Amino acid sequence: MDYQSLLTDCIRDIKPSGIRRFFDIAAEMDDVISLSIGEPDFKTPWHVRQEGIHSLEKGHTHYTSNSGLVSLREGISGYLNRRFGLSYRPKDEILVTVGGSEAIDLCIRSVISSGDEVLIPEPSFVCYEPITRLAGGTPVIIETKAENQFRLTPQELKGKITPKTKLLILPYPNNPTGAILRREDLEGIAQVLRGTNILVLSDEIYGELTYNQNGHTSIAQIDGMLERTVLVSGFSKTYAMTGWRLGYLCGPAPLVAAMTKLHQYAIMSAPTTAQYAAIEAIRNGDEDIVHMRDEYNMRRRLLVDGLNRLGLSCFEPQGAFYCFPSVQSTGLTSEEFCEQLLYTQHVAVVPGTAFGDCGEGFVRVSYCYSTNHLIEALHRIERFIEEHKGRASHA
Repeated sequence: MDYQSLLTDCIRDIKPSGIRRFFDIAAEMDDVISLSIGEPDFKTPWHVRQEGIHSLEKGHTHYTSNSGLVSLREGISGYLNRRFGLSYRPKDEILVTVGGSEAIDLCIRSVISSGDEVLIPEPSFVCYEPITRLAGGTPVIIETKAENQFRLTPQELKGKITPKTKLLILPYPNNPTGAILRREDLEGIAQVLRGTNILVLSDEIYGELTYNQNGHTSIAQIDGMLERTVLVSGFSKTYAMTGWRLGYLCGPAPLVAAMTKLHQYAIMSAPTTAQYAAIEAIRNGDEDIVHMRDEYNMRRRLLVDGLNRLGLSCFEPQGAFYCFPSVQSTGLTSEEFCEQLLYTQHVAVVPGTAFGDCGEGFVRVSYCYSTNHLIEALHRIERFIEEHKGRASHA
């Protein structure tokens, strides 16, 4: 059979994730330090795992409601109010999903159709643009800049809005740059959006991993923005629950109802065991958040200081668990740097171009790994830079 002829043009044209390419190469090699995947090296806290085990022992192995367990939605509502001062009704403004990724997909596919434009600040996570294209929409890229620490500015936003603009994706704290938006940044963005019919998809999966003294601010906290924002988050990063595949979205009831219809037909309900574990995490996991965030903060300072010492200029990221250093001083492209570093020193990082063309000249380095791994990786990167300088001087 001609399988290619069976595929849609859109799915044929979409490129595989640039993150996974280097991860897959590294998986086939020995003695590799992989700083390429954004997965916490912490195990899910024991009290959370234990609750998942107990749910199985109690026979909680059936479907839940499409929206998720009522007790979990109540827990999410209480958590968002307690941590960020946000108010969502558990009954009709919260939907439990299979990871934050499903929540993003539900939001985009529920509101975007052919001809609609979606504003996507880049560099940013790899899924927004492909999902937009699969929905028939047109991605409109807003290139953020290193001199602004990769923050989206109101001026950049305003310059990209057209009568076809329907959705703004706000991916902060940002993967891959570690950038955050401060309250004053969000107020400026809100001012641009007021008076329009543009919806905001605010991906706040890294919201708890914010290192400045003021903590995370959601755009839904800004006056007039709650009613035009779909907030997406989950348990993967906050509670080291990546494999449990559990996320959620919150927003205006009419939008959540529409997204629930798509969720009903595509998924049915999120994993039951994971939901029971998540109830325990969200009720009794605040100390776990503090412990992991403090550890990431220490690793962040270690890595940023080390990369700057090696001449790989890196602004201080204030969120998530990634650094985004410039490799332009080496004279190599992002792809060349990553390939040569992997093959010669067995250190895997991700080229900035995996997160948009404006990521050229940068690489993403994850610090959700042990201190020993980070120190050894810095030694190997230093050796790579010295050897590269030596080769360049003899060329």
